[in-house]
Amino acid sequence: MRKKFDEQLKLLHKELTKMGVLCEDAIETVAKSLLSRNQTLEETMDSLNHEIKQLRRSIESLCLDIIMQQQPVAKDLRKVSSAMKMVTDLERIGEQATDMSNLILHLHEAYVFEYNQIHQMAKDTINMVTDSMDAYVQKDAEKAKRVILFDDVVDLKFKEIKKDLIHRIAQNLDQGEDALDLFMIAKYFEGMADHAVNVARWVHFSILGYSLKENGEVEGRHNI
Repeated sequence: MRKKFDEQLKLLHKELTKMGVLCEDAIETVAKSLLSRNQTLEETMDSLNHEIKQLRRSIESLCLDIIMQQQPVAKDLRKVSSAMKMVTDLERIGEQATDMSNLILHLHEAYVFEYNQIHQMAKDTINMVTDSMDAYVQKDAEKAKRVILFDDVVDLKFKEIKKDLIHRIAQNLDQGEDALDLFMIAKYFEGMADHAVNVARWVHFSILGYSLKENGEVEGRHNI
């Protein structure tokens, strides 16, 4: 019985890691399209998003099977319950990256190229998603905590971008439509960073049995 349980946990780990990699690919794809127009972007993102959604369903089904068949307790239960929470945030990352691709395709390229703040925010968001999944793979609670704390950096960049775009619109109304699209793109990156934080919090919980607030302080301890 334990052998089968261990095999199921290994499969869960493998599938969840694969889902994380697909989310990283999705963000990197839209980020690169900000620099170089990708004519197949819509098709690529639809395919990635479809695969991410399929993995979510597969992982949730596996988690339910584990709970019903094995009735895990303590640390094993934390692994399974955390995985069920993580897939929700990972799926949202895929959805937001897909939504963002629709905006990118309608932006004027020259306006995007000169806007370095967006590109830096994209890099930071990708790093947060990558690090949250690395923390999961490596069972590194400290790395998960660093992801949570780094969210303040991305939030600050978003506020700076918002302020700058308002100024640009005031100076040149002709750039208003592109500025609003860039604002929405920045908002999507901020949202994906928030989902990376949620993943990191569940990783931390799965390892140590308690979650953290956004400032890194202990949020609460649990009995599982």
